[in-house]
Amino acid sequence: MPLSTQEVKKIAQLARIKLTSEEEARHAETISAVLDYMNILNEVDTSGVEPTFQVTGLEDVTRIDEPRDCKITKELMAQMPEVENAELVVPGVFAGTEEE
Repeated sequence: MPLSTQEVKKIAQLARIKLTSEEEARHAETISAVLDYMNILNEVDTSGVEPTFQVTGLEDVTRIDEPRDCKITKELMAQMPEVENAELVVPGVFAGTEEE
């Protein structure tokens, strides 16, 4: 299934990539070879093959997201430049906004 240079130009335009005419010709040939290989793979009978989603056996390790007491709260608060009501005070992010 040969890909034309016009199709490569369209793909490059969609991807916002500038290609020279030599690159367009080379990519037309390369992409055509990949598509031909995909057609060969599509002919393989995989009706009895189970889908493979994960091959390493690794699983996500999760824990319950719940608050816990921090043993070094006082030390952390001492490092903060400005604290108010046991919370860090930071400057506003948006210029010209008033605090509520």
